Amino acid sequence: MSVLTPGETCWRTDRADRVAFLVDTEAYFTALYEAMMKARRSILILGWGFDPRTRLFPDGYDGPDDPDEVGHVLLRLARERPELDVRLLIWKSALPIAASQEFFPHKARRWFHGSPVKFHLDDQVPFGACHHQKVVIIDDRLAFCGGGDISIDRWDTPGHLEHDHRRIMPDQECHAPRHEVMMMVDGAAARALADHFRERWRCAVHGEVVDPPEDAGGDPWPDHVPPHLLDLPVSIARTTPAWKRQAGVEEILRLALRSIADARETIYLENQYFTSPVITEALARRLAEPGGPEVVLVTTGQAPSWFDRLTMDNARGAMVWRLRSADVFGRFRAFYPVTNAGSKIIVHSKTSIFDDRIVRVGSANLNNRSFGFDTEIELAVECDGEVARGQATALLNRLVGHFLGYTGDAVAKARAERGGLVHAIDHLNREGRLRQVDPSRSSHFAELVAALHLGDPAGPRDSWRLARRRERLFAEARALEPR
Repeated sequence: MSVLTPGETCWRTDRADRVAFLVDTEAYFTALYEAMMKARRSILILGWGFDPRTRLFPDGYDGPDDPDEVGHVLLRLARERPELDVRLLIWKSALPIAASQEFFPHKARRWFHGSPVKFHLDDQVPFGACHHQKVVIIDDRLAFCGGGDISIDRWDTPGHLEHDHRRIMPDQECHAPRHEVMMMVDGAAARALADHFRERWRCAVHGEVVDPPEDAGGDPWPDHVPPHLLDLPVSIARTTPAWKRQAGVEEILRLALRSIADARETIYLENQYFTSPVITEALARRLAEPGGPEVVLVTTGQAPSWFDRLTMDNARGAMVWRLRSADVFGRFRAFYPVTNAGSKIIVHSKTSIFDDRIVRVGSANLNNRSFGFDTEIELAVECDGEVARGQATALLNRLVGHFLGYTGDAVAKARAERGGLVHAIDHLNREGRLRQVDPSRSSHFAELVAALHLGDPAGPRDSWRLARRRERLFAEARALEPR
């Protein structure tokens, strides 16, 4: 049976003629630029963050008003093509977060003021929550969805070099290496994401209704990107907090649990944060099975902000410890990647692959707030047939290989020779490019933070009630235990 059930584990399922996986932001920004150049009727952007100074083709020098800054690109397109509707709906970030981003995206309002570009900050979430969705739709014909924001500290290549002057920011500093994954789809799947954008816009901008664009023909698919999958259903899953009169949506959580329960051989998880007791217990059950699947987690060695280090990193340690204690058959690994010189690579990707069948790419972390407090969105494909399953396997091998400094083919060979993904990684990881996550915590206060999941509520009901949060999380985790 399929794990993708509209109304339960996903919102809806629509067909795509083409699907492509864009690994790291160089590939994403290049494809995004080409698609925007082909736009005829609309460019719709949803984001957690947005900085108009983001360069799409950085060259190691950041001067004032570079023409490849995304803000200039959007302004130029909107002015040159009066028939082009350009809209951005970005989370109105809280003051501490805005301050850490030089008060962008708030300053972007002034950037676009008086221009044809329609820019709006969306604050329609519970206090303390955020809009975390990252989606771009071109002409209702092509869409991007995944973990990548259009911001100044996102660009990188799959090489994740120790020093890369192209990772330059407006202050002339270079940001840390960063890993992202986006999925690109066309056809009815892209139109479904456009419908989602228009509903978000209606809720955020005083009930304003945006009509679908007239069909102007054309094909915005980037010429240089070959599709990985052809003519298959694409499912859209969401998280929406229960707030005011809005019903809560937990499709992403349900899909994650169903995917874990259904996996036969391999569960591969790339994610920035891993703090959910519910997901942890679901994985622990599978690890306790004699014939259960391997579980490989690739995450960030250390969160980039002090707040996330305090909240997410400490709670992650407890989850990793729980899974290692359940791993009686030696099928679990939790890694963080480093460059060839040993610097930590930020894993911002939110990607999961189950066997050679289910591929999910989106905005949701494996933490509590992504399953019930923030808004999230992801795409999922179920690969049927030898060719499609081969592409899912190739993506997994490519992702693992690029962290280790090997090709996907080398990973495939090692998996075949060593009898699985875990032993293949152990064999290829001679240079220590993937390092084991340390689950220890540094202080009694860190223990308290981890126990109460501070900064990581599961929903509006427990966002300010710590005792209720702990009780609810572990009640949900216990509900997963076999009866």
